[in-house]
Amino acid sequence: MGLNYRSHANEAQMTLPDEPLLFLKPASAISGPNDPLLLPPLSATTDYEIELGVVIGRTAYGVSTSEAMDHVAGYCIVNDITERTWQLHRGGTWDKGKAHDTFAPIGPWLVTTDEIPDPHRLAMHLCIDNETRQQASTNDMHHRIYQLIAYISQFMTLHPGDIITTGTPAGTALGSHSKHYLKPGQTMTTTIEGLGTQHTPITAAIRPVPVDVAAGS
Repeated sequence: MGLNYRSHANEAQMTLPDEPLLFLKPASAISGPNDPLLLPPLSATTDYEIELGVVIGRTAYGVSTSEAMDHVAGYCIVNDITERTWQLHRGGTWDKGKAHDTFAPIGPWLVTTDEIPDPHRLAMHLCIDNETRQQASTNDMHHRIYQLIAYISQFMTLHPGDIITTGTPAGTALGSHSKHYLKPGQTMTTTIEGLGTQHTPITAAIRPVPVDVAAGS
């Protein structure tokens, strides 16, 4: 979900959406909580976004807000890594800026709903090399989890194992005056209260070798 935290919309100088802003990340973007983040070749504007992930436990299609939370299995940390130039200046939808390999570190745990009494009151913290970049609470969400599930289920079936990322608070490189985007050699630490911690080393991806199809090589 895009622009779902009041503080982030404010720092990005964008208006909070009347309807939830929906985009998709491919399964190929998923990586583990301690796996390296691969910066795309020639990328200069890759950004971080700490987010609460909502893991679907029961098939949901056309559900109401009152029954939406019955379809949640639990919660996890997701870092919605985004290449901002691809997202905002390459035309079309946001998906291309969200889709690179390793752009969705998930985990370390799936914590069941009985362990998280109120998912809208969890402390969030992200730092780069011990420098705090994002520090907030899930209470800053504009559209709540039950609203997101009901909304998305109007347009597609949510299956067990699907993950809804619920937005990020202020503190992103995009929204900061310094524009400190991610660089190889840094380490990112991402924590949400009750959900554990990710430790993500940042490295440069190797540019693929072009294949000459005509020459068969």
